[in-house]
Amino acid sequence: MNAIAAVSLDWGIGRDNQLLFHIKEDMKRFRSLTSGGMVLMGRKTLDSMPGGKPLPNRRNIVITRQADFSRPGVETAASPEEAVRMAAGWDPETVWVIGGGEIYRALLPYCRRCFLTQVYDRPACDSFFPNLDSLSNWQPFRWDALQVEGELAYQFIEYLNQHPERL
Repeated sequence: MNAIAAVSLDWGIGRDNQLLFHIKEDMKRFRSLTSGGMVLMGRKTLDSMPGGKPLPNRRNIVITRQADFSRPGVETAASPEEAVRMAAGWDPETVWVIGGGEIYRALLPYCRRCFLTQVYDRPACDSFFPNLDSLSNWQPFRWDALQVEGELAYQFIEYLNQHPERL
């Protein structure tokens, strides 16, 4: 299983249920990596998508405590553990945790890799990704060159979990 996110310098990922950044190359990379796979997300993350619709060409699993939650094109899991069980039969390289903050915290131990877009900015935010640099089992191992889009400098960084929990 993998995680994917764009994070600010202080590991922020969102504010008022919206992404902090809209970087064309980041969105393109997200589509390329997750297309054809399974995405695991919280209900608020689904709600933040255009029209609250699931992502096309992916199996969309929404983790929610709302027992009566239903939306076309979405399967639900009552807990992060249930979502992990639903992903167990899939190739772990094609399973993606895509947010929000609470879901990342719950599922990160199961992830082997994390694909981050590190944005060199510090906007106000109210949702955060776990600080991988403070977790001893996570190590950065691949960095792309620094890029700039508009006013934002960013870099793609891939982290590896030395001891992921098994699905």
